Amino acid sequence: MNKLEYQVDLLNAINQKLRKDEKMLRLICETSNSAFLYYNYEEEKVQTIANWDHFFDFTIQDIRDLTKLYDCVEEKYMIPLREVLFIEKQGMKSQSIEIRLKDNRICIEVEVNIVYDDNGQPTDKIIRFKDVTKFNAQNDELTYMAYYDILTGLYNRNYFVRLLGEFVRRAGEENEMVAVMFLDVDDFRKINDGMGIIVGDELVQLFGQYLIDLMGDNVVISHFNSDIYCIAIYGPYGARSVETIYQAIRERLKKPFKLTSGQEIFITVSVGVAEYPEAASNTLELINCAEIVMFKAKSKGKDKIQYFDGAILKDFLQNVSIETKLKEAVFAQNFMMHFQPQFRTTDRALRGVEALIRWKDDTGDMISPAVFIPIAEKNGTIVPIGTWVIEESLKAYADWRRKYHYPLIMSINISAIQYKQPDFIEKLLQILEKYDISPYEIELEITESILIDDFTEITERLAILRDIGIKISLDDFGTGFSSLSYLKGLPIDTLKIDKSFIDTVITDENTRIITESIIYMVKKLGFETIAEGVETEEQFKYLNEISCDIIQGYYLGKPMPAADIEKLLANMTSNV
Repeated sequence: MNKLEYQVDLLNAINQKLRKDEKMLRLICETSNSAFLYYNYEEEKVQTIANWDHFFDFTIQDIRDLTKLYDCVEEKYMIPLREVLFIEKQGMKSQSIEIRLKDNRICIEVEVNIVYDDNGQPTDKIIRFKDVTKFNAQNDELTYMAYYDILTGLYNRNYFVRLLGEFVRRAGEENEMVAVMFLDVDDFRKINDGMGIIVGDELVQLFGQYLIDLMGDNVVISHFNSDIYCIAIYGPYGARSVETIYQAIRERLKKPFKLTSGQEIFITVSVGVAEYPEAASNTLELINCAEIVMFKAKSKGKDKIQYFDGAILKDFLQNVSIETKLKEAVFAQNFMMHFQPQFRTTDRALRGVEALIRWKDDTGDMISPAVFIPIAEKNGTIVPIGTWVIEESLKAYADWRRKYHYPLIMSINISAIQYKQPDFIEKLLQILEKYDISPYEIELEITESILIDDFTEITERLAILRDIGIKISLDDFGTGFSSLSYLKGLPIDTLKIDKSFIDTVITDENTRIITESIIYMVKKLGFETIAEGVETEEQFKYLNEISCDIIQGYYLGKPMPAADIEKLLANMTSNV
């Protein structure tokens, strides 16, 4: 081969590679949800690339044609868009803006980048138009979920507590009153048991939708759970007095609620009322007082309203024998630990276990954590209980590791009160050292209630724990007030999707949309996802399909004593 032939072959090879690179670049551009505009200042050359027709029905032949964009966007975006399109006039290199088109309501992110020469003169301009409509819709879904109850459209419980806290703070500064009305539908269990859960849910929804109309300036209403609602009133006088609102509710309940089936149902409600500052000086105590006197209203025959009275509270507390039993149990450490396994969805490998406390009282009756944990948080016994849980969990974990050498994550629930103890981190590290356990093997589960009081201080302490190596998991996501804006600022590793979503994820399309949005957005933030309450193969397969990382639930593993976890580990290690 002579020199000329070699050069021809080399040139052909280069041209072939350039054609392949050009094809690859074109395919990337055409399959994206973006369009590009390129402008060369020296040649005054304009070129549009990729999906221009997706956004605009006109062509760009001259840089002055960019002004056509102004007619495509909503009026409020015209001036900001003009400023962004010509940022070279201010010597800027890059800037972006989000706009919305007039006709098709597409939301677009416009990003402008300018290239300058050594003398500071612009040489090239690249404008990217990205369709962010779907992303914004997903964000809107999560934002709604953060503040509102999906079933009724009322505020959810945690956000209501946040708003009530603001009422109480303002009232303290302005020497004002705040009233809380705690509403419970009478005999709701009979409706659920006799007519079915679907009927019960529809009834809850209809009543909640009526209550929405009662909201207004300084009146906020929440669907707490099941058949319970809560109303907070700032300055409860005149048109927004407790009596006025209560009478409006009673007047509505004189008429039945008509279900989609055509069935008509009458209901009554029992109402407890507590006022700041008379009944309590803080948010949670105010709600608790209203709840306690609501039970007094029920004891009077239901369909009643009961205002807070110190004597009622005293009698109620005296009759709660479980509190005394709990204190005795704490003293005797009369508890037991169960552990629920967590599995990775991809291969069903054991990822770790969640530590769960159990209590059998001196009569042999099992007391649900949902009953005694709130009491423990009220009377302060949650601190020694929490310390006992950490100690017992890590002792069991150290024993498993020594015997089976299987890498696990021990996940432990931490109460807000326990977490806020000044010596919490110190005590935790002492127990880890005692059992020679690495912080990287531990995961602490927190709920959003921890974040209510002082977000900045709490997140700083979480960051300290993460710096040590301890994983942080946000539990019960979807039932609180999380929004993406604050979620992305939290130093967490794992997010647990609440069981209430998993229960209906197969049957309810809206739940599926929200669940998929959560997993998609959370993965973008770099967190792992755990689905709680997975009880069927169908739920498991669906969660695997949408790339949920970990599942926990009765389908693969119920809560079990430490001995049964040992059997599970023994079986797994024997098969390796």
